[in-house]
Amino acid sequence: MSETGGLDIGMPDEGVGGAPEALSEDAKARFAAAGAAMAQIRKEEKKSKKKDDQVAKVIMQFLQDEENAHLFTLIARLVARDCPSIFILVVISLIHEESLQAVTDYLKETVVKDVHETVNESMALTQSGDMDPETNRALIDWITRMQMVLAEGPEKILLKLMIDDRNIDGTVLQLTTFVLQRFFKERKKSADFEKLQPLTASILQTVFEPFIGSVKKILLERVEKENPSESDDD
Repeated sequence: MSETGGLDIGMPDEGVGGAPEALSEDAKARFAAAGAAMAQIRKEEKKSKKKDDQVAKVIMQFLQDEENAHLFTLIARLVARDCPSIFILVVISLIHEESLQAVTDYLKETVVKDVHETVNESMALTQSGDMDPETNRALIDWITRMQMVLAEGPEKILLKLMIDDRNIDGTVLQLTTFVLQRFFKERKKSADFEKLQPLTASILQTVFEPFIGSVKKILLERVEKENPSESDDD
């Protein structure tokens, strides 16, 4: 995390890479390979207004549950940033069955291949390697879904979430950590919010990293256009 309150995605190994609950190096490498593959084969497709409305309705259904009321402000902040609803949906799909189904239906319409062929569900997700197989597999599937959604339109999503060329809005980290906390609590596992943040940051950095390069370039070009004199001085 950065001084600005966002998630620093400029150097993914700094800050959280050595945390005891960060992703294992093997997991990072495999997800990086999957993300790179998806970035290569993605195809831009315009989704119908009807489909977008269906996605938004699922999010509203999720928020109507009193158990999820504390997430309303975080989701509202992302909506205010014009974050595509499908990204919000894929984050909460870890703990919400209707969101999971909606994301699954959405991904069936994309050209991205099933990346389970790239990411081995039996690999150890964390450095300690002590996560039970069912939990490990559920998290791998969730990370894979986030990558697949990003692969469909990384610029469209990340440009809304990045506060500068290095940092993602910290709201994403908070929302994802709360979701992860609920996931572990439902499985009767230790789920302290502060202790989960390094794992969440590591997951998000791993998910975003394959797609950051092109988005950074766009952001830097925007800065140069807005401040041409500074660019000339360099």
